[in-house]
Amino acid sequence: MLSVSLLAGSLSAADSKRPNLLFVIADDMTHRDIGCYGGQAHTPNIDRLATEGMRFTRCFQAAPMCSPTRHNIYTGLYPVKSGAYPNHTFAKGGTKSVVHYLKGLGYRVALSGKTHISPKEVFPFEYSGQKNPDFEAIDKLVGESVASGSPFCLFACSNEPHSPWNKGDRSRYPVDEVKLPPYFVDTPETRDAMSRYLAEVTYYDWQVGELLNLLEKHKVADNTLVMVVSEQGASLPFGKWTCYDTGLQSAMVVRWPGKVKAGAVTDAMVEYVDVLPTFIQTAGGKRVKALDGRSFLPVLRGKADAHKELVYGIMTTRGIINGSDTFGIRSVRNERFKYIWNFTPEIPFRNACVKSKEFQSWMAKAEAGDSDAAEKVRRYQHRAGEELYDVTTDPLEWKNLAADPKYAAMKSELRGHLDDWMKQQGDEGQKTEIEAREHQGRKRKGKTGKNGRSKGKKKKK
Repeated sequence: MLSVSLLAGSLSAADSKRPNLLFVIADDMTHRDIGCYGGQAHTPNIDRLATEGMRFTRCFQAAPMCSPTRHNIYTGLYPVKSGAYPNHTFAKGGTKSVVHYLKGLGYRVALSGKTHISPKEVFPFEYSGQKNPDFEAIDKLVGESVASGSPFCLFACSNEPHSPWNKGDRSRYPVDEVKLPPYFVDTPETRDAMSRYLAEVTYYDWQVGELLNLLEKHKVADNTLVMVVSEQGASLPFGKWTCYDTGLQSAMVVRWPGKVKAGAVTDAMVEYVDVLPTFIQTAGGKRVKALDGRSFLPVLRGKADAHKELVYGIMTTRGIINGSDTFGIRSVRNERFKYIWNFTPEIPFRNACVKSKEFQSWMAKAEAGDSDAAEKVRRYQHRAGEELYDVTTDPLEWKNLAADPKYAAMKSELRGHLDDWMKQQGDEGQKTEIEAREHQGRKRKGKTGKNGRSKGKKKKK
């Protein structure tokens, strides 16, 4: 197995033509709902891409929310280190992003669609679109890149299937036929939401297909690495806003004709923080030691079948819509076990989801005496201080083993790894949670101080 350091900056003569890079990201889409991941959603374009490239079974992100996730991808840094750890956040001033790294390697670096990042000086993309990719602008970008002979790196960022789930053809998913995951409560409201959500998953798949068609139109498909991901889980209970795998695990499908074996499936554990280092190495650049992530190009090229032994998660409810004021969550996962630390189990866990008509229907059913509904409502809003799951036998993380003496050694080992990671990141736990609002909601307008805060605005005491 070749190490990243040996491979970095060492493309062979056969690889000397720098590939284009296309990264396509959904918005709040549970990975296991996609067809090629065993889901019921109709996703022919993503499924076809999986037969033409590599499907990752264990890809993870560091935070189950949009804004910290996108900062994480573009900076190659974990959320607390970059400063972008709550939602609606911004990176510290002076942080470098993919634009700085790849522009220096001769790439045009563009973002089309949803942004949710700040400030512009950290992310000086060529921007287009609003909440969804602008196919006309992308067509123009690819055409200009072909004409000039310069490679492009494009982030095509969808807003689907983010609620309110009003796109796509829901007739494909009749409410009485949709399958609900076992951690849902079966109510008419839940079935209606699931139908609309699945229709929007299929709409996202259509967007993926349109992007692939543009590559074919300009005859650049064979020299373009395409990476499609699902982002965090859907904004339904036990997905988005949680550090369960339903919240943190992502689909990832990568096609690169002639370089990535068609139809390959890998169990290598990778994280979104690894995407930037992978793109830098793929573009011919050298390893950047300042980044938290590590390139998984050896996995893509079939030179390695493993990547990381541990992946990490962070969730900050402070400052989100209807969020608990201080319900911080941290997690660490190895190949078999997931450990979750809830900082304030004495208070209820809340977010926008608990105000939704779906969750309200769960509560009504629980109040009417349904024991299954009552247990699921309780589990969602009231957490133990520590949670431990065997994700191989309990992939939906339902049987908490944290209090079982048989697993005490594993719990202690994982807690030690989590403590070490938090220390390395400058994460002080509850103190960091309390400070979350200082990293939110600043209208920066390009005027920032050295610490990333807006000039002229005093820090709250």
